[in-house]
Amino acid sequence: MPIYEYGAADSTGCDYCNNGFEVLQKISAERLTTCPQCHSPVRRLLSAPTVKMGRGNVLSQKNIEKHGFTQYKNTGKGFERTAGTKGPKTINP
Repeated sequence: MPIYEYGAADSTGCDYCNNGFEVLQKISAERLTTCPQCHSPVRRLLSAPTVKMGRGNVLSQKNIEKHGFTQYKNTGKGFERTAGTKGPKTINP
């Protein structure tokens, strides 16, 4: 479920909605139209998505084997198994 950010639609809100707040909602849920604390009008704000960069999301060789997968590395002349026990040690095109 995504986290949506809301803020006061005008200056009549309380500190909670004037400073902005976050709500965990289903995508199919209706937008909030009023502050949950003071019932002043609020609007959903546009916010930047979270994007992972680099190799932080790549499984380590240990985890690849633990979960039953096999990993191959391109050697230029074919592929060599670097993790896992299933499948051939090398694959030559």
